[in-house]
Amino acid sequence: MLKILATLAFSLLVVAVPAPTPASAQEKPKLVTVLTAAEPETQLMAMILTMQAVQQGSSAHILLCGPAGDLALKSPPSTALALQKPKAMSPQGLMKTLIEKTGTKVEVCALYLPNKGVGQEALIEGVAPGKPEAMGARLIADNTRILSF
Repeated sequence: MLKILATLAFSLLVVAVPAPTPASAQEKPKLVTVLTAAEPETQLMAMILTMQAVQQGSSAHILLCGPAGDLALKSPPSTALALQKPKAMSPQGLMKTLIEKTGTKVEVCALYLPNKGVGQEALIEGVAPGKPEAMGARLIADNTRILSF
């Protein structure tokens, strides 16, 4: 009988104490999009999915590396500006929209500019050279999702 009462008392205690709510459940979700692909269709899809996440309440940060870094150039390859079907959008155009209208931060990886042989002045407004320490912290932060293309 004592064992039954102890079990009942414990059960009531478990029911009466609310489960702790993780802090991350209250935070705005974060998205880091890492884009390295050279194909304009893939680049545009990365921007579309990032935009969708932002429109649904996420904050976003984009890291461009390798051929995708060319999206950040003032004089990009024609593929960065080529309008893609079905909505007639370009990868660079949608990236600029993300920067200007949503405040999305965009960086080129720390290796991009030195290996391209250009300086920061070659980048469009709103794009900065990345800092590996800051990006590393962003990637492992709580409540962060990573998209990689």
